[in-house]
Order: sequence, then structure tokens, then C-alpha cells
Amino acid sequence: MEIIMGNNYFNRSLKNLIKEHNTFIIRENIALSDYNGIYTRFKYPVLTGLHTPLHWRYDFNPESNPMLMQRIGINAAFNAGAILLNGKIHLVVRVEGYDRKSFFAVAESDSGVQGFKFWDYPILMEPADEQETNIYDMRLTQHEDGWIYGLFCAERKDPNAPPHDTSSAIAKAGIARTKDLKTWERLPDLKTLSSQQRNVVLHPEFVDGKYALYTRPQDGFIDAGSGGGIAWALTDSMENAEIGTERIIDERVYHTIKEGKNGQGPAPIKTEKGWLHLAHGVRYCAAGLRYVLYMFMSDLQDPSRIIHRPGGYFLAPEYDERVGDVSNVLFTNGWVKDDNGTVYIYYASSDTRLHVAVSSIDRLVDYVINTPEDGLTSYTTVQTINQLITKNFNFINNNKPELEKMV
Repeated sequence: MEIIMGNNYFNRSLKNLIKEHNTFIIRENIALSDYNGIYTRFKYPVLTGLHTPLHWRYDFNPESNPMLMQRIGINAAFNAGAILLNGKIHLVVRVEGYDRKSFFAVAESDSGVQGFKFWDYPILMEPADEQETNIYDMRLTQHEDGWIYGLFCAERKDPNAPPHDTSSAIAKAGIARTKDLKTWERLPDLKTLSSQQRNVVLHPEFVDGKYALYTRPQDGFIDAGSGGGIAWALTDSMENAEIGTERIIDERVYHTIKEGKNGQGPAPIKTEKGWLHLAHGVRYCAAGLRYVLYMFMSDLQDPSRIIHRPGGYFLAPEYDERVGDVSNVLFTNGWVKDDNGTVYIYYASSDTRLHVAVSSIDRLVDYVINTPEDGLTSYTTVQTINQLITKNFNFINNNKPELEKMV
């Protein structure tokens, strides 16, 4: 027999729901003790689907929802662009509903590692055309022209797919701009010779009087095909952005972390030594596609010229990060440098949740400049390790009295 609950049940349930949600939102995040000297990871994700406001998911009217059922399900919150505005870190988050549609929503925090709260409403982004189905993975760039640009993937069904194929898609680079993350102006999609474009990022400064873009040309929606890696291109305008030649500046390489494909993460950060870049690399393995993050540095005067390439990955999935909707994946499209030189790196795990790792400009520059490059063979890898071992033994032998006092 079905039992119809009265208002007392509704009120108690709503009170408990709000209490538990508020406790979850303000939960203290705990720095992990795993030490590598480069960054600090934290115990809890900074955002998940459960962080989204209750009023997005529940009808609070007891007449239309007497049993307080969730009416709209939120599956995940991940892949966020990031920016520092008015002294707070703001994230433009990819939120995915139970219906598989992604949309953008802003969450902000005073600390950058905990206490992120979503704004009351998600972003209602105007579509570029009626075929546009899904939007996601926004990169934010505070450009010197005064606008904040958001570049993102705008997906639609492949019109050339046969009738039985309901999964083939085309990815274009969507563009919008804003001053405050509240009012957005949708601009035409980027025009490019490549059949597919994902992971397009706008450089923060003009280069030779033009807007500079990091692109990732690829033949298919998933496979890069003939696409050679992260490319560089210039356009006269963002209002009608169009590029011709895309010159590869960070290529895919056999038997490395980026042999399958790679893509620029957030916009690069300017330092005294060069532009710091954070990117993702993909390799094929028995479990499917493995995504990790890596870094490089490009020249201050010529951002398309890479001057340092530390070998291997910078961040990879660990522990619970390995499990989710698309397992064994780390992805990033947002980081923030504050006025003190602290860098907050926002990365998603397994297309499910969003984490933060905290470092500094000094540490990241040291890492990028002084980490050995990938020698590309097992032989050169061992050579590099042996060189470090020999260097350490020489240091130990030359400083035995001082080191013995430390033990």
C-alpha cells in the first residue's frame, strides 16, 4: 500500500537535506602528506555533483512534491575554467546532468581549496546554431583587450553520419566573452581548416597585433588522426575569429605520455623566465585512453617557441581519482595565480569531480626548467637516472661531516 506523506514529513526531510548539504559545502579540506616538493594535493574534491544547489535539483513546494523527491539529477561537476576576480577564485564549471547534457555554472571560493559555492543560476549560453547540442570545457582568458574570453567545445551531431549512427559528432571551438561572468556575449564559432577542433585556448596578450590561439587540429571527434599535437595560430579578430595555417609547436611523440593526442589546458601564465604551460597528454593502453597532465615553457617574446620540456607527467590519477564515468583520466582547463605567487591548479578526475593542487610560481618554474627532458628510449632514461645517482653520491662523499650531523 502506498503511503502518502504529509507536510510534517516534507518539513523534516527538507530541514535534514539543507543541514547535510550545508555541512558538506563547508567541509574542511585536508592537505595530503605525500611530498614531491612541487605541489600539494588535497583529500577531498573541491566540487562534485552534490555541491550543486539543492534548488537546482528539488522542488521545494510540498504541494507539487510532497515526498521531496529529486526532480533534476546532477551527475558530475568537473573540467572548470578558473579566474581571480574581486579577490575570490571563480570557476566556470562543466556541470553534467543525468540527461548527459553539460552546461556551465559559476562557483566561487575565498580560499581556493574549499568552500566553493555555486551562484544561484547556471549560465544560459546562447547556442551558435540550432544544431548545437552540448557545450563543455571552458578555458577562461583575461585578455589585454579588456574582455574575459571563454573558449569551449561546442558539439553537434555529425550530419554525414548514417541514420543508424547516433553517436558520431563534430566538435567546434565556441567563443563567448564577458566582463563579470554574469552577462555573456556569444560570438561566432572559430573558423578553421581542421574538421574538428577541441581544446582551443586564447593567449592572454596580443602577438604581432593579433589574437593568438593554441589549437588542437584532429580528424575525428575522438582520434587525432593526422593532427600532430598542440598548434599555434593567429587571427585578426575574436568577433569573427578565423585561422588558416595551424603550426604544430608541441607534437605527439611515440611511446610517451602524449603519443595518442595532447591539448593545451588553461591559458599560460607569464613569468620572468617564460610562459608556463599546463597541458594534457593521452596514450593508448589495455584499459583504453589514459590522460595525464604535463608542463612546458615557451619564450616570452615568442610564445610559440618552446624552451623547456620536462619529461614525463606532472600529475596523474591516484587512488579514488582513477575511478569515475571515464576512468584513469586527469584533465585540466583552469588554474589561477594569486598576488602572492601561489598557483591553484584545478584538475578533474575521471570525468566526475574537480580537485585542486597548490603550488607556486617559483616551484613550477624550477620544475619546468630543471627537470630532465624525456630521452625517448629506455637507454637514455637509465642514463639520466644514473647521472643523478652519481651526482648525489659525489655530494654525499664531499659533505659527509655535515650530513652525518643531520642524521
